[in-house]
Amino acid sequence: MANQLINWPSPAKLNLFLHITGQRADGYHQLQSLFQLLDYGDTLRFEITADPQLRLMTPLAGVPDDDNLIIRAAMLLKQWSGCPMGANIWLDKKLPMGGGIGGGSSNAATVLVGLNYLWGLDFSVTELAQMGLTLGADVPVFVEGNTAFAEGVGEKLIPSIQPQYYFVVVTPNCHVSTAEIFAASDLPRNTNVINLDEYSFNRTQNDCQKVVFAQQPLVAKAFNWLIEYAPSRMTGTGACVFAMFDDEISANRCLQQLPAEFSGFVAKGVNRSPLHELLTELKHHNHNVTG
Repeated sequence: MANQLINWPSPAKLNLFLHITGQRADGYHQLQSLFQLLDYGDTLRFEITADPQLRLMTPLAGVPDDDNLIIRAAMLLKQWSGCPMGANIWLDKKLPMGGGIGGGSSNAATVLVGLNYLWGLDFSVTELAQMGLTLGADVPVFVEGNTAFAEGVGEKLIPSIQPQYYFVVVTPNCHVSTAEIFAASDLPRNTNVINLDEYSFNRTQNDCQKVVFAQQPLVAKAFNWLIEYAPSRMTGTGACVFAMFDDEISANRCLQQLPAEFSGFVAKGVNRSPLHELLTELKHHNHNVTG
C-alpha cells in the first residue's frame, strides 16, 4: 500500500471557446469547445483500507457525501471492478464550486485515475473515461489528461497542442446555473461548426457569455475589468472569467490589481495534465523498483 498519502493533482480547465452548434432531440446541446488544462487546482490524497468503506475525510459544507462527485466516482469504480478494498480520501479544495473551471469533474477524474492505480485495477484510460462520462460531460477530458478540442456534448475529444499561455482566472462571488443558461430562449443554438485547424481565439466566442452577463451583472463586471488588461472571456457556463497573457510577470501584475470584491489566481496552460505526469512518474518508479 505504498504511495497512499501523496498529493494527486486535480487540475482546473478553461473553455477557451464554447460554440453551441445545435440541439438534439433529447434536449442536449451539441457543442464545440477547446478544453485548456491548467497547472493549478485541487489535490486529493488516498489511504487504501482493507475494509470496503469509502470515507471523505474532508466533507464539503452543504454537500452530502453521497452527492459528492468524489464518493460517487469511487463507488462507481467499486461497482465496475468488484474491488473489496476501500479508501479514506482527503480533498484540499482550491477551486471555486460552480466556477466553470471543472472542480468537481476534475475531482471525480482524479479519484478514478488514482484509485484505479492504487487498487491495482488496470482499467484503461478509455474505460475510465467511459465511467467518467456517466458522472458528467466534463469528466472524460480530465481522465484522458490532454488539452483537447471537444465536440458532441463535450465527450468527443481530440488532443490539441496549444501555446502555453499564462491565465488570470477571476471568480465573482455568485452562482451561475448551467441548466438555466441552457434553457434561456435567447441562447444561440446555431453557431457554425468549425474545424480544429481553423481555431483562433479571436475568431471564436463563448455563446453563453451574453446570457450569463444579463443574468449575473457581477460576472459582466469582472469581465469588463479584466478585458482592460488582455484578451478575455468567460469559461464554460460558470461564473469564472479569464484573461490570457504571454508571460507570467504580466499575469501577476494584473492579478495584483484585482479589486477586493473578486478572488482570482494565475495559472499556466499545460498540454498534459499534472495528474498524468504524476501517474507516469509512479509507474516508472515502480517499474524500476520491481524490475
